[in-house]
Amino acid sequence: MEANMHNMEERLWSYIDGAVDAAERTVIEKLLQENAEWKAKYHELLEVNSLLQSSELEEPSMRFTKNVMEEIAKTHIAPATRTYINKNIIRGIFIFFITLLVAFLAYGFGQIDWTAKGDTNIPVDLSKVDYSKFFNNTYLNVFMMINVVLGLFLLDRYLANKRKEFQKEA
Repeated sequence: MEANMHNMEERLWSYIDGAVDAAERTVIEKLLQENAEWKAKYHELLEVNSLLQSSELEEPSMRFTKNVMEEIAKTHIAPATRTYINKNIIRGIFIFFITLLVAFLAYGFGQIDWTAKGDTNIPVDLSKVDYSKFFNNTYLNVFMMINVVLGLFLLDRYLANKRKEFQKEA
């Protein structure tokens, strides 16, 4: 019943707006003459349509746009990031992480027995490296997880900037 009512309203609104073809117009006019429900709904929708036609749309004052633009001009926009990010701090963080990476590699290579001969062509026996010394410390694990998360944030920002540049070009 609800679907028929909705369909009836759609057809009547199209009829009132004049957006139906001649065949549909004939069918709706016949329904309006024969069906009391269609006739009542038609008069109800005609009243709504006349109310919509007679009501005036509210318009902002003539100076509204100019006033808004003047208020926006008064606000101080934040400067570009290049002016308030200290590049020396960024360089220091970069040097710290590179130093940390080099220290881990040096420690790892220091654990390798270079004189051992393995069954493979590689002169280094990596099976005797004790990895538990690297990853058994809770603080080191937390530090590594934080570095991974920060690296993912950096990758996300890089890809977002690339996406913006690509969208500007398109």
